[in-house]
Amino acid sequence: MNLFNVYPLYDVTPVSAEGILVTDDKGRTYHDFYGGHAVISIGHSHPHYVKRLKDQLGKIGFYSNSVKNPLQEELATKLGKLSGCEDYNLFLCNSGAEANENALKLASFHTGKSRIIAFKNGFHGRTSAAVAATDNEKINAPLNKQQKVTFLDFENLTSLQSEIEKGDVCAIILEAIQGIGGLDEPSIEFYQNVASLCKAMKVVLIADEIQCGFGRSGKFFGFQHHGIQPDIISIAKGMGNGFPVGGILIHENIKASHGLLGTTFGGNHLACAATMAVLEVLEKENLIENARKLENYFRRSANEIAEIKRVKGRGLMLGLEFEFEVADLRKRLIHNQYLFTGGAKDKYVLRVLPALNISEAHIDLFFKALKTELA
Repeated sequence: MNLFNVYPLYDVTPVSAEGILVTDDKGRTYHDFYGGHAVISIGHSHPHYVKRLKDQLGKIGFYSNSVKNPLQEELATKLGKLSGCEDYNLFLCNSGAEANENALKLASFHTGKSRIIAFKNGFHGRTSAAVAATDNEKINAPLNKQQKVTFLDFENLTSLQSEIEKGDVCAIILEAIQGIGGLDEPSIEFYQNVASLCKAMKVVLIADEIQCGFGRSGKFFGFQHHGIQPDIISIAKGMGNGFPVGGILIHENIKASHGLLGTTFGGNHLACAATMAVLEVLEKENLIENARKLENYFRRSANEIAEIKRVKGRGLMLGLEFEFEVADLRKRLIHNQYLFTGGAKDKYVLRVLPALNISEAHIDLFFKALKTELA
C-alpha cells in the first residue's frame, strides 16, 4: 500500500528535535522558525512537557468521556485563569478543524439559523462546515458547497450590516490574525463593530484562535488586542505543543445539554496532560511576554533589510512581505541555511512562527541566514 499523495514534500526527514533545533536522518541540524504550522509553542521536547506526558502515560492514557476525568476540570480551571476567560465553559476535541466544526454547529443550534459570514482569505479547516467557511475554492468539494456561507472583506462594515440584517445568519467567524491567508488582520474599530452587530442581532461571534491563540500574538488570545468578547473561541495548534488536541471556549450564555456535542478521543488524559504542560510552561517562563518583546526586536531587525516591504502580524506570529514570490527563498533557506519557515496563500509573504521561548540570538541567526540568501 502507498500513501495517498496529497502533500508536496521537502526532502527532509526529521528524526529528533529539541528546543528550536530539528535533526534529520543524515545528522543535519535545522533551526525551526515554523513550528509545524505554529504548533510547537514551548519548543520541541521541552523537559516539563515530556515528563508530564510520560508520567500520565504511566497511569492512564485514555478512557472515553462516559466516565469522570478530573484532568479536564483541572485544565478548564487553569485555562480560564491564564486566559482571562473564566466566564466560558470548555469543550475539548482533537484538532482545529473539529473545533471550528463544533463552534459552527453550536452556533446553528443556538440561533436556529444556518448561514455563516466569513472573511476573504480566511482559513478555518478542512471538514464540512469549516472548509465551507474557508476562502479557498480548490479545497471545497460539491458536498461542502451546500453550506450557506457569505464571504466579505475586512473593513466593509456596510456589506456586513446588510448581510446580518437579512436575519438568517447564525454566526460570524474570523481570525484576529489570518494565518494561512497571509497575516492580515481587521482593525480594532472593525472588530469592535462586528462584535456590536453580533450582539444587537443575536448572531454568534466565533473567534478562530486556532493559530494565534495560546500566547502567540503577544496576548493569550488575538481578539484581546481588540477589547471584545466573542461568544465562542476555537483553539488548537499550540495548545498541545504537538499532541493532537483542540477545543472551544463557550460563553456561559450558551447553555449545554446532554448529547449536544460529543467526541471519542477529545479531552483524553494524555491530551489534558499535554495542554496542562503547555499552560504551566507559558506561565512559569513568561512566554507571552517574551513573544511581545521579541516582536519589537524582530521588527527592528527587519527594518535593516531593504528587500522587506513590511512586517505583518503580532507577537511571534509574523510575516515578511517581499516584492517577489517567496517559494524559492523558502527552499534556499531550508537547503542552504538549514532553516524552516512557512509560506501563505499570499505568495509574497514568508511566515515566521517559532516556539515562544526563542531568544534575540535566535532572531539574529534568522536574519543572518535571510541576508545571506537575499545577497
